Amino acid sequence: MGSVIPSELRFTRTERVTMGQPAADALLDQAQAMNCRKVFLIASSTLREKTEEISKIEKALGSRHAGTFSGIAPHAPRADVLAATEAARDAGADLIVSIGGGSATDAAKIVSLLVKHDVRTVEDFEPLRTYVSEEGEVINPITVGPDIPVICVPTTLSGGEFNALSGCTDEGTQHKQAYEHRDMAPVMVVLDPAITMHTPAWLWLSTGVRSVDHAIETLSSDKSNDFADGLAESALKLLVEGLPRVKADPNDLEARLKCQIGAWQSMISIIGGVPMGASHAIGHILGGTCDVPHGHCSCVMAPYVLQWNAEYDDSRQHRTLAILGNTHPTAAQALDAFIRGLGMPRTLGEVGVDQAQFRQIAEYTLLDIWGRTNPRPVRTAEDVMQILNLAA
Repeated sequence: MGSVIPSELRFTRTERVTMGQPAADALLDQAQAMNCRKVFLIASSTLREKTEEISKIEKALGSRHAGTFSGIAPHAPRADVLAATEAARDAGADLIVSIGGGSATDAAKIVSLLVKHDVRTVEDFEPLRTYVSEEGEVINPITVGPDIPVICVPTTLSGGEFNALSGCTDEGTQHKQAYEHRDMAPVMVVLDPAITMHTPAWLWLSTGVRSVDHAIETLSSDKSNDFADGLAESALKLLVEGLPRVKADPNDLEARLKCQIGAWQSMISIIGGVPMGASHAIGHILGGTCDVPHGHCSCVMAPYVLQWNAEYDDSRQHRTLAILGNTHPTAAQALDAFIRGLGMPRTLGEVGVDQAQFRQIAEYTLLDIWGRTNPRPVRTAEDVMQILNLAA
């Protein structure tokens, strides 16, 4: 008779997700329902400057539109997030909306937190960030969450819009750091495939692989459960179908929405508390320290982490291999082929990371919130170096 291992999933404040509704209509409807009269937008610079999407949303909101901020650099540097915070504070925002990729999403959630804690300088970020103690314990100092609600309109597939966790980079140390509180999660997420038509193909596909990585690291985790695994399996199936379809036909809105729903499903287990592994931990450092685009981090690292884990225990990788089509002897090889088929980079050299940087990456990885939760234990910088050398 099998034994039962106790587990749980925790959820956030997200109350509503729309799928396929135009973003402008969905945002106006929610702002009216919440009686928000000063809606502040944090938008992608490209969407604001090169398309009509942001102006359409501003016009739809009408007198409820309190201001728009754009210019959050990749990986959300503290200085940019602080500038957005000052703008939101000056506007008297009672609702913050992100429209764009992961950096805009992260910024919006952190801005709401910084307004609550009256943060006025980049140094004031420090007491709020999550950190890892010398003993490897993750410490989250935030006990009071934000008041201003957030809505996210994602245009990429990294999935952070569903998470209470956000990343922000300390430019001084070049370290991307975490901020987390249940109430940082958006009250609403708008999945509008039409607005993603403006997203560059490489960005759409690479962030899609980021969500593939969420699903695979859930399926690989020895701290997962049947509920989480089921969601991850469904997410992986949607992404494995949807991403090649969008690559073949960028106008396939049905495939785009499948990808968006897959990204959502891939995040539910993370939000609920299933920890990710070494691919995500290393990826956070590659982004904040080496300026590698978010999605490319997973394109490079995910198959090598599967390979490294399989040497220890490959018993949880059979489901991943099956969804990828059982086309190769191992899950790592099948994932490598899938990512290459999307035209994405597969080595650290291809994304501009030199071996001279490996030691710093390895040491910073041990400070990441998921640096010690890989199914094959990561205990030292030398363990991380092994993975990095595979990916060189």
